[in-house]
Amino acid sequence: MNHISWNTTKKCNLYCKHCYRESGPEKMDDELTTEEGKKLLDEMVKAGMKVIVLSGGEPMIRDDIFELISHAKSRGMTVLMGSNGTLIDKEKAERLKSSGLNAIAISIDSLDPEKHNLFRGSDTAFQKAIEGVNSCIDAGIRVQLNCTITKENLDEIEKIADFASEIGAASSHMLFLVDTGRGKDIKDASLDIKEYKKAINRIIDKDLELDLLVKPTCAPQFKVESLLRGIEPQKNTTRGCIAGISYCSILPNGDVHICPYAPVKVASVREESFDYIWENNEVFNQLRDYKNYKGECGHCRYINICGGCRARAFSSTGDWLEEDPYCLLKEA
Repeated sequence: MNHISWNTTKKCNLYCKHCYRESGPEKMDDELTTEEGKKLLDEMVKAGMKVIVLSGGEPMIRDDIFELISHAKSRGMTVLMGSNGTLIDKEKAERLKSSGLNAIAISIDSLDPEKHNLFRGSDTAFQKAIEGVNSCIDAGIRVQLNCTITKENLDEIEKIADFASEIGAASSHMLFLVDTGRGKDIKDASLDIKEYKKAINRIIDKDLELDLLVKPTCAPQFKVESLLRGIEPQKNTTRGCIAGISYCSILPNGDVHICPYAPVKVASVREESFDYIWENNEVFNQLRDYKNYKGECGHCRYINICGGCRARAFSSTGDWLEEDPYCLLKEA
């Protein structure tokens, strides 16, 4: 199913250490207006996009966020949001629900409030995020807990998944740090390849144990690891990396990137319609033809189910078609 992320603003009330968009108190001067945003949503539908993820920065900062949700919903899209959760109280959660929001992902990077707050750059981030989570659950919004895995919270994978299950979340996504944006400044916190492999398998094990979906993200190798263990593919998951294939991202100013974590600009929706870009752009068409992939990814027998992380390939080589340096088959 084709889906897309739109960073609706660069402005954020937090200043997270790992932020791929390098968000903070300032917004971009040329962010898309409400009318430009609605036009973009219409073009997404024309391009066959079924799911829209409204993120940031912090999307709740946009005054028109409820209007944008309603517009996307009226066009038949499934509307999701990625948020830090700190600006959502009971009233706003109910308004999100009535506007048509289907689900929301809120970040909890540690169950230790001090560790979470340090990572997110605010002394009250944990408390307010938990309040936001509870408000959304009470309003009847499906909640996904996101956690960015680093060396600092590697020991909490199972605890955070259990917590998600206990509070009634619908899923728990474990995102692996990519060296992009401010993530470059904390690359020493990234897992090495052996830690990465073990973490993926711990997440797979936890998914088998719990009723809710527990999924590695920015970790396409989990598809191969599952296959080699004889485990059925997770429901609601497709190819490991779908950048440019069935997914892309839009920046606050309308620039189109292959994914949020790979700063590869392919076009601008202010210069061409999104549906035209999605159908005709050269970079997207390169990514859709697996014969263009290089290195180990280019001749891997699992190219159809994994594909390697295009953001990690770009971060390490400057070429989005190169092999993913975290290929686990090379470690076997």
